[in-house]
Amino acid sequence: MSSLLKVDNEIKTKVDAFRERITAEAEDLVANFFPKKLLELDHFLKEPIINIVELKEIHSDINLTVPDPILLSNLHDGLDSQNAKKRKLEDGDVEDKVTGTKVFVMPGGMMKSNGNLVDLIEKVKPEIRTLIEKCNTVKMWVQLLIPRIEDGNNFGVSIQEETVAELRTVEGEAASYLDQISRYYITRAKLVSKIAKYPHVEDYRRTVTEIDEKEYISLKIIVSELRNQYVALHDMILKNIEKIKRPRSSNAEALY
Repeated sequence: MSSLLKVDNEIKTKVDAFRERITAEAEDLVANFFPKKLLELDHFLKEPIINIVELKEIHSDINLTVPDPILLSNLHDGLDSQNAKKRKLEDGDVEDKVTGTKVFVMPGGMMKSNGNLVDLIEKVKPEIRTLIEKCNTVKMWVQLLIPRIEDGNNFGVSIQEETVAELRTVEGEAASYLDQISRYYITRAKLVSKIAKYPHVEDYRRTVTEIDEKEYISLKIIVSELRNQYVALHDMILKNIEKIKRPRSSNAEALY
C-alpha cells in the first residue's frame, strides 16, 4: 500500500487510535448501554406523568377574555364617517402617515405554553438526542469494519451494510421526532394568535386543547418507539455480531 499511496506515519497513528476508541465505545454501547437504556425507557413508560387517563388534566387555561360586543348605533353614520375620511384623503387635507404592523397586546400578559407538555417534552428531547448520537457512533464502528471490495465471499459484508442502513434509518426517525415537537409549538402559537385576534370564535379554543391532547399521545408513542429501537438494534447486532466483526471467514482485512 505504501508504494501506491504515501501515508504519513504520524497521521496514520492518530487515525488508528481514533479507530480503536470508536471500536471500544461502540462495543460498550451495544453490550451495555443499549440494554440499560431500553430498561430505563420501559420504566419511564410506566410513570404517572406519561400515563394520564383523563386528558383534561393536561389542558392549560387560555387567559384571553372575550370582550363585550361593540354595538353600532347607526350603520349609516359609520358609512358617512368612512366616506368623509375618503374625501379628506382625496382632497389632500390629511397628511400622509406611515403605519406599521398591527400588534396584538395580550391583556393578561404573555400567553404561556402548556406547562404539563413542556415538562414532558424537556424529558423526552434528551432521550431523542442520545439515541441519535449513539446510533452515529455504532454506525461509524460498523462502517470501519467493512473490508475492502473483492469478488465473492461478500455475505458478511451485506450484513454489515444492512446494519448500517438500519442505524441510519433509526437516526432519521429520531430526528423526525424533533421536527414533530417544533411543529407542535408553531401550530399552537398560530392558534393562540387566532384566539387573540378572534376571541369570539370558540372553535379556535377547542382546537388548542385538541392539539395539546394529540401532542401528549404522540410523546408517549415517541418514548415507546425509542425503547423499541434500542431493543431492535441490540438484538440485531448481537445476532449478527460474528459476521459484523468478521465479515469474511478467510480473513477480515483492515482498511490500512
